[in-house]
Amino acid sequence: MRFTIDKEQFQKGLAAAARAVPSKSTLPILANLMLDLNEKGLEVTGSNSEITIRCTVPYRKDDKEIIRNVGLGSTLVNAKKLVDIIRAMEGEEVSIEVIDDAIMKIDDDRSSFRLNCIKAEEYPDIDLEPSGTLLDISCATLTGLVEQSAFAASLREQRQILTALHLEAENGKLIATATDSARLARKEVAIDSEVRFTANIPARLISDIVKMFDNAQTVTLSVSDRKMLFDFDRTVVSSRLIPGDYPLTRSIIPQNFNDTLEANAGELLSAMNRVRIVSNESEAVVTLSMREEEVEVSAKSDASGSALEKISTFQYTGDRLEVSFNSQFVIDAIRALRSEDVVICFLGEMKPFVVKNPKDDSVVELITPMRTF
Repeated sequence: MRFTIDKEQFQKGLAAAARAVPSKSTLPILANLMLDLNEKGLEVTGSNSEITIRCTVPYRKDDKEIIRNVGLGSTLVNAKKLVDIIRAMEGEEVSIEVIDDAIMKIDDDRSSFRLNCIKAEEYPDIDLEPSGTLLDISCATLTGLVEQSAFAASLREQRQILTALHLEAENGKLIATATDSARLARKEVAIDSEVRFTANIPARLISDIVKMFDNAQTVTLSVSDRKMLFDFDRTVVSSRLIPGDYPLTRSIIPQNFNDTLEANAGELLSAMNRVRIVSNESEAVVTLSMREEEVEVSAKSDASGSALEKISTFQYTGDRLEVSFNSQFVIDAIRALRSEDVVICFLGEMKPFVVKNPKDDSVVELITPMRTF
């Protein structure tokens, strides 16, 4: 195996695939990247058994030659060492040659390195071929869907299904739902009406995947029983799915409310961030005290003291109401709405309440209040 490659394009391919390489693993082989030079170009693959990333560096990009002096073949080489070496080299091109499946020579006419490598056959068998239901979707649309929902998934492994982002495609909509049982986020977008599937994908994995889109315009999803593939801009990412039935959540979102607060999102966020400074609890409990003529945000701690701030821009409709909650949950929800104003709808002091964008019904955030006595 040998080739001479544009350093910048090589570095991008290595960096993309290396995202999947674990810092520690019970399988030492996964500390390596697989380089496979074939008729498609140079395929660089990294995996940690949960997620696999394959990035293809083409022979040509537009009118520029990217790879030349080619001898097809494949090898495995330590991911961190190779990434660090290529990053440090100063030449515009890098030449790679693998000798006897054991030594990789790396040269840019200024610097020269030798890395131990091993046969590609040692790498676990990885299937990155699409299977199951296919869906083409805008990268921006999928990114928004994930960013406005996945944050509400659980970070605890006790109930693994709650660490997932539940995706459901039906009736021309793709609906994303995440919950940790104390809060829920739901976002929907329009898709091809013929597409149908359900999948539970680890929320942290899909959150990392959408960050890779960069300048890609469209991503093709392939959904099967055990995995989901994301194919975009010469990159294929495979993620495992979480088995099991996701909790039924549609019926728990209230449709009618007794009391409603509309406020400026920025002012409400700033007030909560200030008053919760005095709270020592991990939940940083904040209380909203509301009546038609006044809205107050407050927090208190037996150890630290108390804080209170009045909201100046608001419209409250309903009876006098006081609701306490985990302030981080509400801050996350408001930020996810991406709106100038926010509407919070209440059924009562200890009933779950809804946080909404007054101009966008496609996203809903549900939060359970907390007792403060």
